[in-house]
Amino acid sequence: MRLLIMGPPGAGKGTQAKFIADHFSIPAISTGDIFRANVSQGTPLGVEAKRYMDAGEYVPDEVTNRMVSNRIVESDAEHGFLLDGYPRTLAQVEELDGMIKQTGHQLDAVVVLTVDSEEIVQRLLQRAEIEGRADDTEDVIRRRQEVYAEQTHPLIEVYKARGLVHEVDGLGEVDDVTKRIFASLSETSES
Repeated sequence: MRLLIMGPPGAGKGTQAKFIADHFSIPAISTGDIFRANVSQGTPLGVEAKRYMDAGEYVPDEVTNRMVSNRIVESDAEHGFLLDGYPRTLAQVEELDGMIKQTGHQLDAVVVLTVDSEEIVQRLLQRAEIEGRADDTEDVIRRRQEVYAEQTHPLIEVYKARGLVHEVDGLGEVDDVTKRIFASLSETSES
């Protein structure tokens, strides 16, 4: 299975990605985790990415595209993957289409978690306090929501037109959301 999980920052994508990846025996590939690892290690990519992340902006496409392209051709992704946090722009949709086509496959489904924006702000503020995430201030969280609405939400329409979108209510207990995702994907066949 070649899947995307989408939804605004804080919708629970990372949590659900782990369950989906385990279920389908595919790697969950999170651009956010890759960025944070590079930032904590002080790599050149991490230094560049940190400037954007601290401002609540997206890391430039060139950097992100290169990172994703290299990752989805690794051996553990041969039979599929779940991307979390990519694509985020229309240009990245086209780039991803090309990457997947080169592997002889196509995207199988896009899981979109839907949640209330104020619920997300509170959820992220709580996560920031628990995990000590300095980049999750209320201003940055609200800016991320704006950037998502402007740049990423339109991608859902592109994938809807392709018949790939599975909208799932992201509110509630983690197990309940997971069950809703699996029920929605039960009819999906892999490329």
